[in-house]
Amino acid sequence: MKKSLYQAIALSTGLLLSGSALAEVTGNIGATSNYLWRGTTQTNNEAAIQGGIDYAHESGFYAGTWVSNVDFGDETSYELDLYGGYGGNFTEDLTYDISYLYYAYPDAGGSIDFGEVALVLGWKWLDVGYSQVINADSDVSGANDETDWNYIQANASFPLTEKLSIAFHYGYSQGDVVEDLFGDTYADYNVTLSAETDIGTVSFMASDTDLPDNDAKVVLGYSYGFTL
Repeated sequence: MKKSLYQAIALSTGLLLSGSALAEVTGNIGATSNYLWRGTTQTNNEAAIQGGIDYAHESGFYAGTWVSNVDFGDETSYELDLYGGYGGNFTEDLTYDISYLYYAYPDAGGSIDFGEVALVLGWKWLDVGYSQVINADSDVSGANDETDWNYIQANASFPLTEKLSIAFHYGYSQGDVVEDLFGDTYADYNVTLSAETDIGTVSFMASDTDLPDNDAKVVLGYSYGFTL
């Protein structure tokens, strides 16, 4: 499950007719040794191939889609995210982002799709965010359409050199759905070292949670972005 938010229906609005000088379409492709979402594996601790397409308008509106293989121990083989949002600045250093993200699993045997809204505030090297599930299909948990599921996070990133940076993350998942899925509310945290190269970004992440049966993980990643 990915990071931001966005609505595919927004792609049909007049914002797309503003001209190429006012908008940008980009793509990304990558691989990771373990697809982690909020500290828990989505691939049974195996590797994943991932990629997406994003549209950004100078007004602050953006939208996109992203896909990854998953392994939940059943017939579900991939995740497809659709998202849209709006971001901007209060001041030169203070930013905001409001978004919607829909997580879809088209070949799942049950109804496990869900969507959430998020608000992220940023200041220089720090950002804090709050996400709230607002629609969940009947099989997301045993709670029958329960959407009491929210996530609070804080992220800090710092450049070490011109091409090397380090980032720290802390998140907390809570709500009835979290307790149904994991047995309790929980925190996740990680530190990531990233290097920009001529052929993409290489990352090294150490991640853990305070769930009793979830071991610490080391994840290697690679991503390449390009303009379409």
